[in-house]
Amino acid sequence: MFISSAIAQTAPAAAGGDVGSSLMSMLPLVLMFVVLYFVMIRPQMKRQKEHRAMIDALAKGDEVATAGGLLGKVTKLGDSHLSVEIATGVEVQMQRNAVVQVLPKGTIK
Repeated sequence: MFISSAIAQTAPAAAGGDVGSSLMSMLPLVLMFVVLYFVMIRPQMKRQKEHRAMIDALAKGDEVATAGGLLGKVTKLGDSHLSVEIATGVEVQMQRNAVVQVLPKGTIK
């Protein structure tokens, strides 16, 4: 009894399909990717560009903070590495990418 009425109510599938309806079904997916680009991908690329510019602008005597939490003054610069003085007479060599922030002059006493 219930099965026959359920089968009778189903609509037959369209043979050719409507191009407009298929585009409308893709619209939420496209909108999701557009929002994802502007909310996540674009700001991340902007931060990477700013970080790269900061790393390239490092100079001897700059006071920096590293990803590991060390604070120090840049004493030597190389292509991919730099030396940071973290205490009087104590120098640490690290990768340039480990520098997270350039501090204002006089921050480290």
